[in-house]
Amino acid sequence: MSYVEVPGAKVPIRMWTDPASVEDSAMRQLQNTAGLPWIKGLAVMPDVHYGKGATVGSVIAMKDAVCPAAVGVDIGCGMSAVKTSLTANDLPGDLSGLRSQIEKAIPVGAGMHREAVDPGRLYGFSDRGFGDLWERFDYLADAVKFRRDRALRQMGSLGQGNHHIELNLDNLGAVWLTLHSGSRGIGNQLADHHIGIARGLSHNQGLVDRDLAVFLAATPEMAAYRHDLYWAQEYAKYNRAVMMSLFKEVLRKQFRKAKVSFEQEISCHHNYVAEERYDGVDLLVTRKGAIRAGSGEYGIIPGSMATGTYIVKGLGNTAAFNSASHGAGRRMSRTAAKKRYTAQDLADQTKGVECRKDSGVVDEIPAAYKPIEQVMEQQRDLVEVVAKLKQVVCIKG
Repeated sequence: MSYVEVPGAKVPIRMWTDPASVEDSAMRQLQNTAGLPWIKGLAVMPDVHYGKGATVGSVIAMKDAVCPAAVGVDIGCGMSAVKTSLTANDLPGDLSGLRSQIEKAIPVGAGMHREAVDPGRLYGFSDRGFGDLWERFDYLADAVKFRRDRALRQMGSLGQGNHHIELNLDNLGAVWLTLHSGSRGIGNQLADHHIGIARGLSHNQGLVDRDLAVFLAATPEMAAYRHDLYWAQEYAKYNRAVMMSLFKEVLRKQFRKAKVSFEQEISCHHNYVAEERYDGVDLLVTRKGAIRAGSGEYGIIPGSMATGTYIVKGLGNTAAFNSASHGAGRRMSRTAAKKRYTAQDLADQTKGVECRKDSGVVDEIPAAYKPIEQVMEQQRDLVEVVAKLKQVVCIKG
């Protein structure tokens, strides 16, 4: 860990990477964040990079305040993973048919289900609290009320960008299922709505960076944001759970003779807010591109679409506010990746993985991301590795 002292800042920046390796635009964001009047701590993960509004890979602890841009527009985005009873020997040599069946069961990209998924018909899905989620929809911001049908039909869908569904093998040949997604369109719309409100509040007018506008405790704006925020985080959790149930059902049908069973599911947000206590003080901890890594807590840290995923246990490092990276982190923008690489480069770098290899996903090429092994090395005091997974099927939005 490195400390970066910023003149006039309220807190030092605790960094789990070489400060010299951080792009100038991201460092400026971090310096501005460290100077916020309400901040009590700032930890930076090794996958840090510039982000819209606030830095990806940052953990921001505040007292009686929260910055909606430091959560991001994909509220509750995160990952889920589950180990199966299948092994590499159970898989066919050609995985294209399996990939097609997964894509048929789970809408990807901008797609959604034709009708809302019935949770009562999902394999292994616990619908406890699911009905209550939709009963609370009417209490969300008026700006999204007309989106109810779309939100219902997007439940259990992947989305775009770096969201993915993968079939993986661990070092012993066991098959794992992983997926990465968030709160879809409804979370994005709620985030944009509240970020706009925060930017207009009087106490934010003097900030160096208005993108870092905050809501303050005991105000109606804070209450409204936290209500909608926690709803969207819950939506994201259920979205992943529905997709995982659909994913499991595909495997049960494709491998009937094997009678597939599944271990306990692991799920973790990496764009969210949590109420946590440090040094006797109650804080609002915002993780944007970071997972919680409390002592013994399971987490999931993916690399890119050909470099695998780590299943980890947290070490409970309070200097990092019990956090770790959410992945490898980008080392170049999507635009830069498209300019530099071709579909052939993508095919070369994803050799051995059943996935899209066309120009539409070149921005997700492995070379656009930091080396995941380097990221893991830099956070040895934050997590311990439980399993290293290597994908054999990767589905992108």
